[in-house]
Amino acid sequence: MGIFSRTRDIIAANFNDMLDKADDPAKMIRMIILEMEETLVEVRASAARTIADQKEMHRHTVKLDKLQADWGEKAQLALSKDREDLARAALVEKKKASDMAEQLNAEITVLDDALRAYEQDIGKLQHRLREARSRQTAIAARLESAENRVKLRTLLSTERVDEALSRFDQLERRVDYAEGRADAMSIADGTGKPSLSDEIAALEGADKVDEELEAMKRAMGDAAKKD
Repeated sequence: MGIFSRTRDIIAANFNDMLDKADDPAKMIRMIILEMEETLVEVRASAARTIADQKEMHRHTVKLDKLQADWGEKAQLALSKDREDLARAALVEKKKASDMAEQLNAEITVLDDALRAYEQDIGKLQHRLREARSRQTAIAARLESAENRVKLRTLLSTERVDEALSRFDQLERRVDYAEGRADAMSIADGTGKPSLSDEIAALEGADKVDEELEAMKRAMGDAAKKD
């Protein structure tokens, strides 16, 4: 496939259809980008060769222009010496140089058209390449998001979450048991500190005992007086 036909195919390609039909869109977009990058390198290289050929042709036209002037002067010199034959021969050579110059100028014009086509193709290829790279970024992001959703749904749809929660419950029960053992040991060795409620309740209990004791004393005193 020629460089121009491949370039036209890439420029006219419908990325959406290609990606929709691809089994692996990410792989397809990578292949598209690689093809475009390689084609862009080839187009630029061809443009560089065309520019080099055009410069060489320009140098030849300058030489041919000088050659035409030289043969013209020689023809005039020969004619001034009454050597019409030499003048005619000199003019023939001048005509040959002129024809070659015209041919080179025509080829330079063709190369000018080719360079303009190269410039347009390079611009279009660069635009399509940016588009493809943008699609690649979007596809990669969508693929990552889809994979994360699959992982999350897989996790939620299995027993792993329930197992994790069950383990948390077991840990809480172990902590409760450990705290209960600590409280029990504090009570057993008498080192447990009573709470504020317990201390107040103890004070209330002491007051009642004192009141009952005083009541008993008064009753006994009254009984002794009667005797």
